[in-house]
Amino acid sequence: MGERLRQIRHGLGLTLAEVAERSGLAVSTVSKVERGLMAPTYDRFSQLADGLGVDIAELFSAEGARFRHGEVAVARRGEYRLHETENYVYEMLFPQLWNKAMTPMMGTLRPMETMRFDRFVSHAGEEFLLVLEGRVTVRLESMEPVALEEGESIYFDSRRGHLYASAGPDSARILVVCTRSEMDRQVP
Repeated sequence: MGERLRQIRHGLGLTLAEVAERSGLAVSTVSKVERGLMAPTYDRFSQLADGLGVDIAELFSAEGARFRHGEVAVARRGEYRLHETENYVYEMLFPQLWNKAMTPMMGTLRPMETMRFDRFVSHAGEEFLLVLEGRVTVRLESMEPVALEEGESIYFDSRRGHLYASAGPDSARILVVCTRSEMDRQVP
């Protein structure tokens, strides 16, 4: 993502400071992402996309086209862009489709004991999580943790701080779909 972020920023003629100001992130954060020293979580890469005035998918794919009414897209096994953060491994589905109403991702979660969280993740929109394999604990700000078994799901307002991790000793697999309203995607 770092190289792609740099390409977009240079293409728009923006400085690191301008991207930081427009996205609400620290200059050091934008710089670390560009240099590959930090892999941002969904909330931060959506802030970067908003600040640059691009679709989230454009951070993962230099080539793409706007998803149009009536179109159909199929993702075959292995067709994704890998994005690994300190705590999660995301498989960004359909990165070549821009301006989608949803951002679908597959994910692999490690056990809570092995993860390091310094804050809850929070972003505009709504979120759906389905447990594909294993057990998952979803922590939601100001609520008791929610335990989910394989085949169970949760749907929530993404503005509520949230984290999730495998509830067992092994990794868990999930499908996550995030939405954002058109108003949320407007550039400040």
